[in-house]
Amino acid sequence: MSILSDNMRLLRDKQKASQQKISDDLSITRGRYATYEDGRSEPPIELLIRISKYFRISIDLLLTVDIRKYPIDEILNLPDNRIILPVVVSDSGENFIEIVPQKASMGYLSGYSDPEFIENLQKMQLPFLKNGKYRAFLADGDSMPPFADGSIIIGEYVEDLDQLKREKEYIFVTSEGITYKTFLERKEKSITVTADNSFYKPYDIALEDVLEVWSYSYGILPKNYKPYLPDQNELNGMIADLKKTVQKMEHKISGFTS
Repeated sequence: MSILSDNMRLLRDKQKASQQKISDDLSITRGRYATYEDGRSEPPIELLIRISKYFRISIDLLLTVDIRKYPIDEILNLPDNRIILPVVVSDSGENFIEIVPQKASMGYLSGYSDPEFIENLQKMQLPFLKNGKYRAFLADGDSMPPFADGSIIIGEYVEDLDQLKREKEYIFVTSEGITYKTFLERKEKSITVTADNSFYKPYDIALEDVLEVWSYSYGILPKNYKPYLPDQNELNGMIADLKKTVQKMEHKISGFTS
């Protein structure tokens, strides 16, 4: 037996369907289907794609993850290029909030749909976050400005890009990495986002590069966090600059009116 054959048997049992029913739906003979489910042979890639779409589970998971170990009923169907979102629950059935550390962010880009990877992440629970699916991302250095190093940024999963709201903050997981940005608009093949710092210009992210989007919900700041405040000398300098600017404006105005 193989992982594929075990998974096919489990998924068929979940549907309470016979081998004949599945084989008819796949347009193959029951005997041929039985060889795959018994592990006596492996389906060709064309048929493997049909099996993946039929059971609505990615080929990667179908071939490499023993899904008997995971609560399949808790795995959510997703649109576009994603098939499932792994959901880890407590013994009482409550959703955990998985924490993605910055050092594991690159691994997350390839493991975000792998139940084993998600299960091995650190977890926490917040009693006031009950509805929806949440995940936490740990800021490290300048990875997610304006959040300071060590901040925990919690987002709620967004199932459809049509749900994105203009001027709202999101955590975007893309093929390039994980970033915290404000959504501006959706175009035909991309979305436009911007940083909180107006120094940086808005830029586009191709839709095909978007792996996940999490709507910003809460931020947990590190214990010793102190917001930046200019010292007295800086304040005096800023006030002096403002006075000079006002004086120049007044001089120009008086020149126009005289």
